[in-house]
Amino acid sequence: MNRLVVAASVVSLLVGSVNCANSIERENSASPMAPSMLNPAAAHVVIPAGKGGGRNGGGNYRFALMMSADVNGNGLPDWGDTVTFDVSTSESTEPHVDLTCSQNGVVVYGATTGYFATYPWPWTQLMTLSSSAWRGGAADCTAELYYFSGRRISVIGSIDFTAGE
Repeated sequence: MNRLVVAASVVSLLVGSVNCANSIERENSASPMAPSMLNPAAAHVVIPAGKGGGRNGGGNYRFALMMSADVNGNGLPDWGDTVTFDVSTSESTEPHVDLTCSQNGVVVYGATTGYFATYPWPWTQLMTLSSSAWRGGAADCTAELYYFSGRRISVIGSIDFTAGE
């Protein structure tokens, strides 16, 4: 069951899909979360992904899109807004997120960063949804949570969302 948590009040909803909210979250437990420390007033949409989720299997994780700077104040990710991710996993001590956005099948934005304490470039965890190739308009975006296992990349989970105009 999906749940929308707004200011610590739980309202149960039956929804088939989620386009976006202040936080889009995939987690393998049906219990709602408290608002994140990154954005204490954030609403969370909890989507249980089942044990292990992703393509890798095993372990527990939480993966949530969070608004960091909302230029137009609508609470949704749009072109020009800055987003980050709330990440927690038992599968790796060094999880990474890869974010790719496309317009009409053409990649217009890409960013990759680590979400762990010793990551040497923590400022890259704030991703501004724009680029020289993306000068405006909506884009379809996919964020993947993954880790390195030797030479292999193991994907834990993903979030699809539309960044508005």
